[in-house]
Amino acid sequence: MELQKFADQSGLNLSVCHFPPATSKWNKIEHRLFSFISSNWRGEPLRDYETIVNLIAETTTAKGLTVTCRLDRRKYPTGRKVTAEEMQQVNIYPDKFHGEWNYVIKPHPTRLSDIS
Repeated sequence: MELQKFADQSGLNLSVCHFPPATSKWNKIEHRLFSFISSNWRGEPLRDYETIVNLIAETTTAKGLTVTCRLDRRKYPTGRKVTAEEMQQVNIYPDKFHGEWNYVIKPHPTRLSDIS
């Protein structure tokens, strides 16, 4: 629903791609960085969020890649249920390649009454 709102506001077609079940979600950059992050906090007790964030933020790779990290303390609603009627309002088009995982959400056409 929120992606549909964004598509409508921006006028953009949004391509959405999901990884199939049981597929690793690590991209190459994350994979290369995680070993450095793990090494950086090795042996350090992870007592609180501040310690974790600071250890991650102090990480650099041998080639000079640095990590930016901050704690997001905002509260996000949980348990939001999208009804079947709401799903019908999403302007969604399955992709030719694995349409069950990949699709495009297109903006709704603007009506002349919306312009004035």
